[in-house]
Amino acid sequence: MPVSRLKFESLPHAIFLQRVSGPESATTLEARLGQGAFLALRLVDLLAPDRGPVSQDAFHYQWVATDRFCRELLAAATEGAHVHGIAESASDAYRLGDIRLVSPALFAYAHFLEAELRLEEALDVLMTLLVVVGNRLASTDAVAAQLRFARVHRKLNRFDEADAAYTEAGELATLAGDRYSALLSRIGRANTMLGRGNLADAERRLEGILADARAAGEPDIEARAEQDIAGTLYRMGQSAEAIPRAWRAVRLYEDEDSRLRALSDVGMMLLSLGDAVGAERALVEVFRRGHTQDGVTNAVIELMHCASYRRDHVAFARWRERCEDRLSDMPPNIRADFYLKQGIGQARFGRYRRADVLMKEALAIAGAAGLHEFEFRIERILAGLPDCRRAMAREAQPATEPMVQTAELREVSESLAQLDGLRCLVTGVAVVDVAAVAGAGSIGTRDGGERERNDE
Repeated sequence: MPVSRLKFESLPHAIFLQRVSGPESATTLEARLGQGAFLALRLVDLLAPDRGPVSQDAFHYQWVATDRFCRELLAAATEGAHVHGIAESASDAYRLGDIRLVSPALFAYAHFLEAELRLEEALDVLMTLLVVVGNRLASTDAVAAQLRFARVHRKLNRFDEADAAYTEAGELATLAGDRYSALLSRIGRANTMLGRGNLADAERRLEGILADARAAGEPDIEARAEQDIAGTLYRMGQSAEAIPRAWRAVRLYEDEDSRLRALSDVGMMLLSLGDAVGAERALVEVFRRGHTQDGVTNAVIELMHCASYRRDHVAFARWRERCEDRLSDMPPNIRADFYLKQGIGQARFGRYRRADVLMKEALAIAGAAGLHEFEFRIERILAGLPDCRRAMAREAQPATEPMVQTAELREVSESLAQLDGLRCLVTGVAVVDVAAVAGAGSIGTRDGGERERNDE
């Protein structure tokens, strides 16, 4: 949304205080990090251009108190370093009279929170950046902030807000002569259309963006468009056509995180064609190498789905536990997907009452979040659940060969079999160590290798 429409609530940054949910949690590291973020962002608020000037003594007093609290967090966690960095940059900005000095720290913290799926908190930090720094941002930073602001809204399924922010980002990028970011904003708008369930129009837009990206020599945009077209085709029930395009995106991407996101899509699509072996090869690779919380969470859900397809009770239970550990951080679309696929798994194991409860929970989550296409899909599955017993009896021994095979699909499967790090996991036609992978170690984001990008 335009910066002029952004307003703080009655208590700015209160979202961070929600980490303190009771007297026992008030002293935990998580609660202290939330309190530190609240204090650091309130210090940044003192620099806002629409408030009266703050005396040097008043600012110094608040800075000393904030610094004392945040300094204790500095070595405790990665997030503590982000929080302390914001407080320090606010002090530098006040001392040197340059509000733009807070921008890098706010960008970095918003990126961290988004990767950790703390989307409401990420949104709060981005709003602080847009309100406090505002039109004093450099043109490239203003475009990047609007793109990130739009993307977080989209992940929260707030499609109107996302579309408005993408539009503003595109206008700013065009004025600045930034062709790459202008194309990113168009991809973002197509994805909001996709999120609303308008698949045919989204595909047409994405094909147009793909053609423009090729003509402009922008391989990263080309990869994004290919991946999103693949996702659209998959949702239209055309997995055989979608997989080669998703694989093309894997090969076009140059950075690891984007490549793994596309690889996760390949795994999900392969399973829809009955290729559980190929799907697990792709998804285990994402699980083992993934850096981002949402990417790894999606891979874990899909691995749970693969396990139920293969009727592997042990692997299903272990991957389900992994998902449940992440449940509180899942945004609505991922949470609904988890409950739906857990319900499908319970039905495959003959637990139809439990399946019904889980699918209805998924339906309620999708309805509350306005995920209409998701709602329709869940309703169709729920409607067929009473007849599921007969279908499951026919599917008691799932096929070991994919239902559809083309030359392009065989090429993808052969490439997956050669992925580094998977040879010890795969023998013959079955992925034999998937349950062991599920039970080993904890899933978490890993530091290093991530770089800030103007992402859609």
